[in-house]
Amino acid sequence: MITSMTGFGRGEASKGGIQVTVEIKTLNSRYLDISTRMPSSINDKELDVKEIVQEHLSRGKALVNINVDKTAAGIPNTTYNKELLKTYSEMMQEMRTLANISEPIQFNDLYRFDDIFESRKEDEKSLKIIWKCAQKAIKSALKHLNKMRKKEGQELEKDLKLQSEGIIDLLDKVIEQSNKKTPETRDKLQKRILKLVDDEHFDPDRMEMEVAILVDKMDINEEVVRLKSHLKFFLEALDSDEPVGRRLNFLSQEINRELNTIGSKANDSSISHNIVLAKEKLEQIREQVQNVE
Repeated sequence: MITSMTGFGRGEASKGGIQVTVEIKTLNSRYLDISTRMPSSINDKELDVKEIVQEHLSRGKALVNINVDKTAAGIPNTTYNKELLKTYSEMMQEMRTLANISEPIQFNDLYRFDDIFESRKEDEKSLKIIWKCAQKAIKSALKHLNKMRKKEGQELEKDLKLQSEGIIDLLDKVIEQSNKKTPETRDKLQKRILKLVDDEHFDPDRMEMEVAILVDKMDINEEVVRLKSHLKFFLEALDSDEPVGRRLNFLSQEINRELNTIGSKANDSSISHNIVLAKEKLEQIREQVQNVE
């Protein structure tokens, strides 16, 4: 079963009035790329967060957002600098006296000095609780994320199998059309050989070249065998429990190569038509494969 690279998961954990919420969003990416947003109090845990995510994801761009809420514990996230507040108050009182201003100092006057407020520093106990809750919430978010990614992967798998089987059906038609075309091509070859033999300027080398060109154009057996093999491996990969996105991408390129070769050899409009239809299905496959982990 394949897994999609895109998805969303949310997890929560709380203890002692501290609640940690984690949201993880994943997007398509060639490699695993993890970005984090978290409170400054646990910035030193960024590598640990990435290690947890790496255990559950192998490919894609992951955006991890961690939010800490301590309102239930009655602990505000911000505090104020008492020394700065006192200094600003004294300074404004002095300015009020010098400027002969009768109005008293209001709170709004002091509030303009934004450096009075600062983030509250966490004590060791709170940091342990936050990190423990964060780990639990991250794992919960990853669980929901992967559930969504697998569900989307099931839909991708259905479509990829449908398109692959469609290419196989078209390939069977191409083989049938090619087999019907063989006698006609052989007759043309015989006539050209006879014409060359009857020619008073008969050139054996030229005849050998003509035969080689026509035979090569007529024979698509090698390409058909390789194409069937690639399609077989492609369908087998869809049933794998391992990440197969890169493998599917490689096989898609090989399938495209064989279809191009068959199309270039096809000296028949009906064969060319079916090859075009097969390439249309392959294009849909290649677009979908970009979403597979």
